[in-house]
Amino acid sequence: MTILKNNGTRLKYIFFASSAFLLIIMIILSRNAGISCDEVLHYEHSVAVYNYFATNGSDHSALETPVTHLKYYGQSYDNIVTILTKWFNIDDVYGFRHLMSSLAGWLTIFLTALFAVWLSGYRTGILVLFMFAVSPTFMGHAQNNLKDVPFALAYISGTFFTVRILFSEKKILLSDLVLLIFSIAFCVSIRAGGLLLICYLYLFFILILIYKKVKEGKFDLHESGKRLIIITLIAATAYFLSILLWPYALQSPLKNVIGSYRVMVHYPDTFRQIFEGKTDWSDFMPWYYLPKSMVITIPVIIFIGSLILLFFSKKIYDSGKTLIYGIIAITILFPLCFAIIEKSNLYSSWRQFLFVYPAIVLFAASGFNYIFDLVKNRFARWVLFAILFLLSVHPIGFMAKNKHYCYIYYNQFVGGLKGAYGNYETDYYFTGQTEASKWLISYLKENKIDTAVVKATYTVSWQFRNQPSIKTSYFRNEERSQCDWDYAIVTNRYIPPYQLKKKIWPPENIIHIIYADSIPICAVLERKTKADFYGYRALEEGRNNEAIRYFEEALKINDKDEMIFYNFARALSNDGQYEKADSVLKKGLEINPDCEPILMYLGNIAKTNKNANDAIKYYEKLIEVNRKYFEAYVELAKLTGEKDIQKARKLLRTCLKMNPKNKPAIIALADTYRKSDPDIARKYDEIANTIK
Repeated sequence: MTILKNNGTRLKYIFFASSAFLLIIMIILSRNAGISCDEVLHYEHSVAVYNYFATNGSDHSALETPVTHLKYYGQSYDNIVTILTKWFNIDDVYGFRHLMSSLAGWLTIFLTALFAVWLSGYRTGILVLFMFAVSPTFMGHAQNNLKDVPFALAYISGTFFTVRILFSEKKILLSDLVLLIFSIAFCVSIRAGGLLLICYLYLFFILILIYKKVKEGKFDLHESGKRLIIITLIAATAYFLSILLWPYALQSPLKNVIGSYRVMVHYPDTFRQIFEGKTDWSDFMPWYYLPKSMVITIPVIIFIGSLILLFFSKKIYDSGKTLIYGIIAITILFPLCFAIIEKSNLYSSWRQFLFVYPAIVLFAASGFNYIFDLVKNRFARWVLFAILFLLSVHPIGFMAKNKHYCYIYYNQFVGGLKGAYGNYETDYYFTGQTEASKWLISYLKENKIDTAVVKATYTVSWQFRNQPSIKTSYFRNEERSQCDWDYAIVTNRYIPPYQLKKKIWPPENIIHIIYADSIPICAVLERKTKADFYGYRALEEGRNNEAIRYFEEALKINDKDEMIFYNFARALSNDGQYEKADSVLKKGLEINPDCEPILMYLGNIAKTNKNANDAIKYYEKLIEVNRKYFEAYVELAKLTGEKDIQKARKLLRTCLKMNPKNKPAIIALADTYRKSDPDIARKYDEIANTIK
């Protein structure tokens, strides 16, 4: 099989000069990158890993992660970066992390480009560099994602050197062997899903043997046996190296790595996210969530290049590269199909699948390269260059305007970021909080405010590390009226689509907004009154009359917070003012029709008032809004069971399928059998008694 290795010295110089220029640009862009929510968690865990090794294993905090589940991540790149910060006493931890992230991103691009050069010459390599440079999602993640981007680097590197070794007609180069071992080890050490590279090694070896036998009639048993031994040694060595910086894997090198892989396939934590204009849980996304997320965020130019490649299938076949392209296609399609078939818990768009993007870019670049081969006329080539430029205008324009929020790019299929706003997630990584924090720090200094309480929808303690008199902590935006704060930093993550589209968010007490492409992604709020907080505190302490006065005062200043209405209604209800409470709750629904506490409260009020139809309506609406609001299933089943016992049981079983240990639901299910089948009821009672 002949592989073109050079398109001329001139293109070679352009290739390496462009690579160096891209590296410089990526490093510059990373300098002011925002800190992501995942980055904070992984940095903290990397410190725990460092302490594990620094104490010779006596510090077990890296092994005890019941909330974050981070013990299942090898996250070797995070760990290496933290080791370097410790050894060299680097104070700007996140600045250094972002530098290292951009380096990993550049290496991913460069190795993909080298793959393209090996496959079809320097022109394809240059096209790969260009395609990545106009890929906002990847370029954005390259600024601060030390998990998904290094994994993409390891994955494409492992694919490249696997192909080089398996298609080598002559003696295998020692450098290729070493690089493949480190690529696989690096991949597994970041995520257990990197085991896929070991599977590929054997699968592709078998495919090549079959190909040679069918296509060329060759089968050298001696040579094949020797290569099988080599790839087995590669796999074993890589696996051994992969666990060296992974405390959990070191406890049980085989069992715990396999266990981690299973956790990654069906990640235990689920998250609510906006998709197609509705909010739902990540483990209930439609089967097409992953492919659609890719289709609406990958630049159109990449799709066009990949489609062009299909039209040159015969030319690929004639060149003898069919199997190579087929293998690359497997590395893209298999993970995507596997995730869809397995119904994996997917969230945050397709960032967990960034590792397939380099191969997609390689395909796109190859497609355009074949077009350049076809076009010989100089004028026609200039037209082709113009077409490439026009196809790149949209992503380049977005990156130029939003250099630190590139990762939230949406293409023309949904009308860009403006069209996606309120229909899909935007700043799901909370990166806008970094810029908002810098602004607030400057604002406080300018106004000579020395002490303040700052809340944020994700921790901003690092951003305020040099302002010890400013106390920061986390809060949920919907509970902001129930917390004590002076200033708040709130991203548009977890804001209801209704409020985004109706421009109810950001609220009126904003003093600064962070925009991306004219879309608000983060807001700095200044509290105008603490009457809402005082009212909530009085309510919780049973001082209802005082609470009512505070809430009335709060609503004069802020009537766009549904939770103030909710707590006000609670106080009114406690005071016996039921009709007014009902009216207040309904005003709260005008601000947020999907407010879960209000819907539940209205349902309960209707049930108490023997208005079953209204109660059912509210409970059903609540389940539609949040299919995991388990209390609503129990109450709805009680009402439904009076007329349709089978429907009631179905509701409760649906609830228990999602939450098998929901004691109220188990007891309610037992109740449906007490008269008709006491034995079944007793069995459910026994199950309920085992749950604390």
